[in-house]
Amino acid sequence: MTGWLIRRLFHVTLVMAIMSVVIYALIGLMPGDPIDLMIAADPKMTPADAERLRGLYGLDLPLTTRYWNWLSALLSGDPGYSRLYGQPVGAVLLPALAATLKLLGLAFALSLLIALPVGIIAGLRPQGALDYGVNFVAFAGVSVPQFWLALLLIILFAVQLQWLPAGGPPPAGAGLQTTLTHYILPVLCITIASVGDHTRFIRASVIDVMRQDYIRTAIAKGAGPGRIILRHTLRNAMLPVVTVIALDFGFLFSGALITETMFTWPGMGKLIFDSIMGNDFNLALVALLLATFVTLAGNLLADIVYALLDPRIRYK
Repeated sequence: MTGWLIRRLFHVTLVMAIMSVVIYALIGLMPGDPIDLMIAADPKMTPADAERLRGLYGLDLPLTTRYWNWLSALLSGDPGYSRLYGQPVGAVLLPALAATLKLLGLAFALSLLIALPVGIIAGLRPQGALDYGVNFVAFAGVSVPQFWLALLLIILFAVQLQWLPAGGPPPAGAGLQTTLTHYILPVLCITIASVGDHTRFIRASVIDVMRQDYIRTAIAKGAGPGRIILRHTLRNAMLPVVTVIALDFGFLFSGALITETMFTWPGMGKLIFDSIMGNDFNLALVALLLATFVTLAGNLLADIVYALLDPRIRYK
């Protein structure tokens, strides 16, 4: 197990190194020049000032040299300075990451609270009326585009009914009730997008386990329904679900860009969008790399949990 874990950590490190090259190259190919934006913001800037700034930020160096300088500084703990926010990148990223994790954590927990019992019940009684109803609702949930769902929720609950704020974080010092009202719509939007996937996969996993020989053996030995479900079905059915849930977390993290932009939520998704649109390359690079790391860490955690849950697996 220790050797397997070391290999997996090496794979994660290798993927991060490759992704850093890819992300840096893509950001470097983006149209727009931050110096041009500075000139546009300050018409008094002379060509000499522009050249001096270009040298100061290292923009006159070859792309490979700039990448190496950036990576060396990042590994030494200096992610650079955000031109858009006028602060060090770390000071901008950490609050945004915390805001995204709060949003995704609530949505993920709510999604599992709904999907686990519904998927298990539907899987235990396949081809029944309840199963058809669950499948229909789950399929509808995964089919709705997230941006369209966000617009629908805003128009219905914020504009027409005026029950909830249309977006934005809760104000500083707000009470619990006000804070919750700001979370409801973005959390609901992410939950609806993920609960259908979780429900369908849990249902399929339960159906697959119920068809296994050891379940028939347990029934033949006279085991009761409760023992069959709790001891033999759920544990085995949850093994592939763990992997899918971890992968879904990475998907939700990347999908937060849409939700956070639509609800003006100050998280990683909106930060990445704003930094790319504003040609804030330092911030965009670190934010995209951090999003990649969170996704890889989720997959690694899923593999570890999978190995701990299934005694048949022995990673050597």
